[in-house]
Amino acid sequence: MRNRRLHAVPTSPPSAAPRPGRTAREPLWRHLLGQRLRRERTDRGQTLTETSDRAGISPQYLSEIERGIKEPSSEMIAAVAGALEVTLLDLTVAVARELNGQRATAQHQATTNSGQGFALAA
Repeated sequence: MRNRRLHAVPTSPPSAAPRPGRTAREPLWRHLLGQRLRRERTDRGQTLTETSDRAGISPQYLSEIERGIKEPSSEMIAAVAGALEVTLLDLTVAVARELNGQRATAQHQATTNSGQGFALAA
């Protein structure tokens, strides 16, 4: 049997580079969903308790969904959407539009910032 030498291999942090087509600070779906649900609820003048009672969930859980802490199941999203009288399609489209708008803003900022950096180098 041969002796094997064990060597420590330095670990590097995972690459922070975004995947192609994604911005570096793309928000999580649950954050945008929560923001949208809170906006829908407050626009209707409903309290956490009123909406959560209609959805059949606790006010604490609804609060955590709205703050983007919890990743709700599709059943929970459907229950809250129903309590707010919003269709899943309308909710999904609204969140997708928000995500698209944030992506466009980030791309515009990246273009503007890279142009400034190039001008400074010239």
